[in-house]
Amino acid sequence: MRTYHHGDLRRALIDEGLQLARTGGPGAVTLREVTRAVGVSPNAAYRHFADREDLVRAVAAEAQLALATAIGERVAATPSELPVAAASVERLRRVGLAYIDFARAERGWFEVAFSTQDTEPNEDIVTLGDAVVAPFQLLLDTLDEMVDAGALDPERRPYAEWACWSAVHGFAEIAVHGPVQWQPAPVIDALAAAVVESAITGVRGTTAAPAAAAQEAESSAT
Repeated sequence: MRTYHHGDLRRALIDEGLQLARTGGPGAVTLREVTRAVGVSPNAAYRHFADREDLVRAVAAEAQLALATAIGERVAATPSELPVAAASVERLRRVGLAYIDFARAERGWFEVAFSTQDTEPNEDIVTLGDAVVAPFQLLLDTLDEMVDAGALDPERRPYAEWACWSAVHGFAEIAVHGPVQWQPAPVIDALAAAVVESAITGVRGTTAAPAAAAQEAESSAT
């Protein structure tokens, strides 16, 4: 047990919740356990969290940020020499693969990241608090950039995020909790790559290289 002396108690409780979730998933995050680990009474937590669900929501938000950071780092490493359209597709590819890799490497955080959600109707749907969750926002931005780069037909943009997320999240779930988890890592890697490529082909509606597709669309318009 770590004795809490000073500073931001809310932050300390969230950090401890993250550690518990990392190894035990959302079920391990309880007010009793985090306060015991930090060294304060359970009543002290109620000055910062209304109940356990409130604490889990705060931990989930941090896990989502960790996932978004992992995705952002992979996207930032996209080769700079790629043509603009091809680079935009590569970024989407990296979003998908990073999502799956994070789920495999950080099972507890992946589980807690989407274990809670807003229950009030919201047009943005995938929100936690007042903002769209960070990993989903990255996906939205990446798809919008593909449209701007000429790699995705604007008519195919509406709801493309749901096709991508459903495919990638679904595979991540069966890779972490389903029969795929027992396969050797290279097999899972190959399956993940195939799922991501299928999702990209599905939302674009073509297997053509993005530069070629953009030129074809431009020729058809003239």
